[in-house]
Parts: sequence; structure tokens; C-alpha cells
Amino acid sequence: MDLIPLFPQEFAEHCKSELEVHSPGLLGSSVGLDKSFLGYTLTRLLLQLALITFVTQSLHLLLRRFNFPRITSEILAGILLGKTVLRRIIGDTQEKMFPANDIILDTFAKIGFIMFMFLVGVKMDPGLIRKAGRKGWTIGLVSSVFPIMAATYMSNQFDILLPLYRRPPTKSIAGILTNTPFPAIVALLVDLKIMNSELGRLSLASALISDLTSTFYTVISANLRIAFLGINPMLAVQSTSLDVMLLCVIMIIRPLFLLIIKSTPEGKPVNSVYISIICAWVLTSAIISDNLGLSYQLAPFIIGLTVPDGPPLGSTITDRLDTFVLGLLAPLMLTYSAIHIDVYIVYDVNYLGFLGVVIIMLVVGKFLCVFLVAILKSVPVKEAVTLAFIMGAQGVVQAALYDLNFRNQTIDDVAFSAVILSIFVVATFTHIIVQFLNDYTRVYTGYQKRSILHTGINSELRVVTCIHRQDDALAAIKLLEASNPSRESPLSVYALHLVELVGRATPLFINHSLGQKNQSGTSRSQQLIALLESFGHQHAGCAVVQVFTAMSMPVFMDQDICSLAFDKLAALIVLPFHRKWNQHGEVVYDSPIARTLNQRVVEMSPCSVAIYVDRRKIRQKTDGDHKLAEHQQYEVAIIYLGGSDDREALAYGKRMMGSTGLNLTIIRLVPTDESNDTQWDKVLDAESLREMKFQSTHRSNVSYREEKVQDGPETTAIIKAMLDTFDLILVGRRHKEDSQVLSGLWEWTDLTELGPIGDFLASSDITKPVSVLVIQQQA
Repeated sequence: MDLIPLFPQEFAEHCKSELEVHSPGLLGSSVGLDKSFLGYTLTRLLLQLALITFVTQSLHLLLRRFNFPRITSEILAGILLGKTVLRRIIGDTQEKMFPANDIILDTFAKIGFIMFMFLVGVKMDPGLIRKAGRKGWTIGLVSSVFPIMAATYMSNQFDILLPLYRRPPTKSIAGILTNTPFPAIVALLVDLKIMNSELGRLSLASALISDLTSTFYTVISANLRIAFLGINPMLAVQSTSLDVMLLCVIMIIRPLFLLIIKSTPEGKPVNSVYISIICAWVLTSAIISDNLGLSYQLAPFIIGLTVPDGPPLGSTITDRLDTFVLGLLAPLMLTYSAIHIDVYIVYDVNYLGFLGVVIIMLVVGKFLCVFLVAILKSVPVKEAVTLAFIMGAQGVVQAALYDLNFRNQTIDDVAFSAVILSIFVVATFTHIIVQFLNDYTRVYTGYQKRSILHTGINSELRVVTCIHRQDDALAAIKLLEASNPSRESPLSVYALHLVELVGRATPLFINHSLGQKNQSGTSRSQQLIALLESFGHQHAGCAVVQVFTAMSMPVFMDQDICSLAFDKLAALIVLPFHRKWNQHGEVVYDSPIARTLNQRVVEMSPCSVAIYVDRRKIRQKTDGDHKLAEHQQYEVAIIYLGGSDDREALAYGKRMMGSTGLNLTIIRLVPTDESNDTQWDKVLDAESLREMKFQSTHRSNVSYREEKVQDGPETTAIIKAMLDTFDLILVGRRHKEDSQVLSGLWEWTDLTELGPIGDFLASSDITKPVSVLVIQQQA
């Protein structure tokens, strides 16, 4: 009898498994359609990514109309593509499309989560902890400590109530539910557009403190448990060594980041080579963290925290990675987890009911804990309820932790399905309830009589002037000088420099009058501050200037503007127009973001608002070899049709007429048929114009005239004749649509935020150096 070799060739061939990557195509394959498409890893991966992205984005486009968050679409897409729905429609083909142990897609999801946590760390502002105050610290610590204590107590009861094999998964789930993940809070606040509100700032600070507290508790408790139980002394040494190593990495890498910033020219992005090296560090740190006993995402998160937020490094990292990571890779974790759940398979109803009770108790307990602490810290009841819901938000972090336990077989498929569905329910209802409870526009509902007309000509006029660029600061100073700041008619100016938030998650609001400095600011910010402060020094005793910087996302800038105007009891907000012209009258800057911002402020402003169309830089046309003589006086005109906005423009003109270097002309356009005007409007208009008519007979720099107008074309003809005479034209935004004076102009109005006359004066066809101020009285 022949002896069988120890490792026969046949056995080796059967054990060898090759991973087929590239498909030979339909014509090159002889094994069928399924093999052609789904038997090759690259083809299957591309199909998986395409399906997940398409279904997720399609659902989000549909559900966002009903105020559902993105996380709802991501989990629902997984349910539709997974065992719950698609498997029951196409059978085993779904298993071939999304295998149970798909290493490639699972790896992509893990890499996406690693980079996601790194970006979260980059966007975090650790300085927010210092600014949290007692209220933020108390809510943050209590929302972390008390759930941990409750979960610890319940874990002891699990040893009595549950069989041995059910205890570890239930304890793991309870421990995960105690977390308050900062990324989930940020995503919720961004979706609801309340990040810049007072409640949003308190939520961010509390969530950051709670998240870091939970993380440190997890690390320390794991180390102590390993050390005291003596399960593996070598493992305890490795874990402790990891903590020390992470501290050393932070001490080494942080200075390296500062060196990168120092070597980057001001105003320029960081070199791509540095970004590639940083990404390599992140992935390497995940390997070390995973092999030495901690969560693989912990080290990347800590490295992200060491990145100085804002430009140039933080902003460059987010610019390069945001779209790819947040748009494609990060959502894979939720969708991929939901693909593997099957809501129809329940083989332990009693345990599932027990698990449901545990989840409800911990979620409700955390809600009550945050709510009661907020009430004790003098937070209003409605805001306390909203804050409690926000702090209970769930998202991709919990899903990643559940998935890790599922892969390690700590949680079975029934429990995994239950916890993924709990994320779906909690995240969806949290978003809807918080949106219902918190409407940031309602804060201005009772705010009344904040306009120039109600301020009085001899009272202090409070103005919030917004600035994007240095041109805006120079234009604002010119307008403020024309506003006649004097001891009898003083100005309080609150200049707000608006900076787009890049490279950080938390918005920043700086009051430079209190000595605050923008650590991530550039020399451009300092130049703007110096220009505005110099105006205050030149008009000492007549004008007081306070300069602020607001770093936030464009979708939240309107809240910064309106909240500042609300807090400072401002009567007027001045917004720069979204277009700029060069000296030849050509458009050189056109910002859709700035226009959208102006539209939002016009809609929700707590006071009067004006949009300033600045054409100062356009040069006068030459006549032969001689330049036309420039006006010695600053010529200002008010086009008056009637209505609340025109009365507001007239009230601003009354303040201007006290300036000796300014000539003011009021041009009233009178329709040939005044039957459309109400009697009350006629009375208010007559009262507003009475004093100006009187001043025109007693002041040399004030003139008043009326023009009979039959229709819109006659109105535009009169306005065109004014362009060579005046430096600044004031006009109201809103007028009656059936006004005879504007007939035919409404159809050609593109910029509705300026009204028909403002739209005509701001058109690109006009190349005269005349600026326009379009005013809307407080709505």
C-alpha cells in the first residue's frame, strides 16, 4: 500500500483560492451572465457602489421634501438593497450582488469610517471646551456620566435576568447607547440649520465634552479591566504602551503640522504632498490602534484633533477629502450594515422584546437626564426639550460600533437588526421633532419698530454692516460718512466680517472689541478691522465702531447677521451686493452664495435691511483728452414712489441732509392716475414729504421736485437721465405691483431682492459710477 504524501498536490490545489478581479466581458466569458458580472470583485464592487449611491441619493431627494434626514435615506437604501426587500424579489442573485462576507465592500466601508472620524477630528475645535461655560460642562458631563452609571447598573441585572450567552451582546449594546457621538450632533445641527443659534452652540459644546468623556472612560476602563483581571498581562502592557505612544504621537505630530503651516505661503493651500503624507499617517495609526487592542478609528480621530483648524491646513484637508469621504465612503457604513439585516427573521421574540425595553429605557433615561439638568441650569422648557432630543441623536458612529460587534460575533443577526432599526427610528424622529420644536425665524416674531423711521433723526442710529471683501469695507465707510455721523445724530456701527467656515465643524464668532483674536485669520481680516476702526477714530464722539468676525457655513450666515442685529437692537442691516465692477464697468465678481445670503436676510431680518450696490470704482468717461469734472459735493438722490420702503429711504435721507458736503435731491414720481393708492398711504406719504418740502426751501443742499409719469418706460427714462448727475441713489424695494409708474417693469425684474427699480439700477448695462442703496423697512 502506497503512503499518501503529507501534502498531496491535489489537496494543495483544492485549498488554493484565487480572487478573480477583472471580467473578460460578456463575449469573453463562457460561464454565464452571473459569473460575467458578479463573479469578479472589481465589477461587483463598481456595481455595488453605483447601486448604493444611486438609491441613497434618489431616496434623499425624495424624502428631504418631507424633512427626513440623510441618515434615513442611507439606512432605508440598505434595507431595500438587502435581505429584507431585494433578496425576496430576485432571490439568490441578491446574495451574489451583496455577499454576506464581502471583504472588499466591508473594507471600503471601514476605510470610509476611518477617514470620516479623521475629518471629524479635523473639524472639531478643542477650544470649544474652554468656551463651553458651566452650563455646557454640566450638561456634557451629566449626559455622559449618568447614562454610563445606568448602563453599569443594568449590566449587573443582565447577569440575573438573561442566560449566559445573551449577556455579552446586551451589555455591548447598552454601552454603545450611552455614547453621545459628536459627529451625529453636528450632522443633525447642519441639516436643521441651527448650528449658529445659541441652542446649537450649547449642543456642540455639550456633545464634545460628553463624547470625549465617554471615550476616555472607555479607554481607561478597558485598561484597568485588563490589568486587574489579569487576563493577559502582555495585552495590558501593549494597551498601556499604546496610550503612551498616542500621547507621544500627538506631541510629535502637532509640531509637524505647525511646521507645515509655517512653510505654506499666506493665502495659499497646503501642498498636496503634505496632504498625502497626512493620509498615510492616518491609515498607519489605524493599523497600530487596531493591533494593540483599541478601536481602529480612535487614533485617526486623535490625529485629526491635533490638526490646527481652519486655513491653511484644516481647510485644505477638508477641501480635498470632504466630497469623496462624506459623499461616497462614509455613507457606506450605514447602508452596508442595513443590507445585512432581515426584519422578517425573528427566532427569539422574548429576547427581542427585552432588548427593545433596554433600548427604550436608556434612550428615554438619557433624554430625561439632559432635560432635567438643562432645566436646573435655567434653560427654557422648550429649548431644554429640544436640547434633550439633540443630545440623544444617533448616527454612523453607533452603526460602526454595532457592526464591529457583529463582525466579532458579539452580537447575533437578530440583535444587529434590532439595533440598526433603532438607529433608523431614533435618528428620523429626532430630526423631525427637533425641526418641529425649533424654528429659528420665530425668535424675531415679537420684535417691533426697529427701523430708521422709528429711530428719530436726533437719536442714535444702530447699523449692522456686513463685509465679505475689502471693497465692501471701503464702500461701507463711504456710506457711513454720507450718513452724517455727528454728536446730534450719532452712529453705532457693528461691522460683521463674514468668513466661510472651512476646515472646522464649529462656527466661530469673534468680538474684536473685546480683544479676541482670530487665530486662523489672515492679514486680510486684520486689514478690514484696521479700516473700520480708523473710521471710528476719525469720528470719535460721533460714531462708535465694533468689529466682529463670523466664521460659519454660508447657509448659516443669515443667522449670524440677524442674531447680531437682534442682540444689538439695530435699526438697519446693510448688505453688500453680490456683484462687483472694475474701473471700466465690467463685472469682475458675481457670487451666487452672497446673493442667496442677501435673499435670506431680506426675508427674516429683525429690522430694516438695505442692499448696497457699489460702483465707486467705475471711472468717469472722458470727453476728448479732458476728463469730465467730478462733483465737489457728494450727490444723493431719493426716488420716491410711495409706500413703507420709500418712507424708510426718505428717513435715511433726512439723516444725510445734515452733512455740509452732501447735496440731497428728492424726486417724486407721480402717476397720472392716482386712484390705485389707498387713502391711508396718501396720508403717510404726504406727512413724510411735508418736512422735506419745507427743508428744500430753507436748505441750499436739499431740493425737491415731482415728475408726472404715465408708465414704466417713462420711469426708466427719468432714471437714466439721473445717472450722470448723482453718486448715490436711494430707493425702496417693495412697491405695489399694479402701480402705474412701474407698469411693464415687473416682467423684466430678475433680482427680486432689489425690486423693479433697484433691479434696473443694478443691471450690468449701466456703466456709470452711480451707487444704489435699496432699502426695505422692517417687515
